Amino acid sequence: MIVRIRELKAAPNYRLSVLFDDGKRVLYDVAEDIREIPSYGLLEDVPGLFQQAQLDQSRTCVYWNEEIDLPADWIYEHGAEIAPDTEGDDKNAVAEH
Repeated sequence: MIVRIRELKAAPNYRLSVLFDDGKRVLYDVAEDIREIPSYGLLEDVPGLFQQAQLDQSRTCVYWNEEIDLPADWIYEHGAEIAPDTEGDDKNAVAEH
């Protein structure tokens, strides 16, 4: 299965809010990547760069520049799933497993 992103938002504290085509919504914390992957340090060092997150044309990758990107399947697998918005519930609440 090819994982495709329908919606992407840069959230506070270096998190990405991502909605996939299958309806799964996750919050992915990029802060750990910033600490562990040298090129990701630019996301913290360059003001406003993190908020410029974009999707590639295939919607299978989030990228910031030619050196910094995240595959959609990695985000899908490692993001914290968010409970679906039901009758006004907080759509940012993390789903229980």
